[in-house]
Amino acid sequence: MDQEEKDLKADELKQAAQPEDEPGNPGPAAAEDTLKAAEEKARDYLSKWQRAQADFINYKRRVEQERSDFARQAGAEIILSILPALDDLDRAVEAVPEDIKGHSWVDGIRHIDRKLRSALESHGLERIESVGENFDPNIHESAALAYGKEDMVVNEIKAGYKLFDRVIRPCTVIVGSGEEAPCPANEQNKIKKSTKKY
Repeated sequence: MDQEEKDLKADELKQAAQPEDEPGNPGPAAAEDTLKAAEEKARDYLSKWQRAQADFINYKRRVEQERSDFARQAGAEIILSILPALDDLDRAVEAVPEDIKGHSWVDGIRHIDRKLRSALESHGLERIESVGENFDPNIHESAALAYGKEDMVVNEIKAGYKLFDRVIRPCTVIVGSGEEAPCPANEQNKIKKSTKKY
């Protein structure tokens, strides 16, 4: 085989390796279109997978939040059932007569009160401070009006509580009417003046 025949065979092999655009044999343009279509499909699949992953993460977060809310709600119901006993314990401690305040069993009751409060606070219970605060219908429940600064809580009838950030029982309070309490000395002077004989 001479050099000319070798060159001819090499040219035939090159042409066979680089097919031309024929109906049965797609060329480079068709291959690019196929590649672009495959890349578009891959991007579409990636986008759908990312959305599905984000949806799953949101679902997990929502389930955890619902579980947490359910646990808090269950805790709120238990604590609400304990609060009347806590109120009674407060009244009992406040009503201890002076002559027995130093007895050890009174100290024991006070210790039980502190322990119970501490246990409830560790589970998120917080007493709402009300006396001296502005009346807020979100956390206060007005039972009566009395002398005092307008819209200011002047007395607390029943303590209110929050569980975490949610009010589970509003404070029952007495609110100031905006009228100042009459001064006993001024009242006496008015009486004297009205009864004075001229």
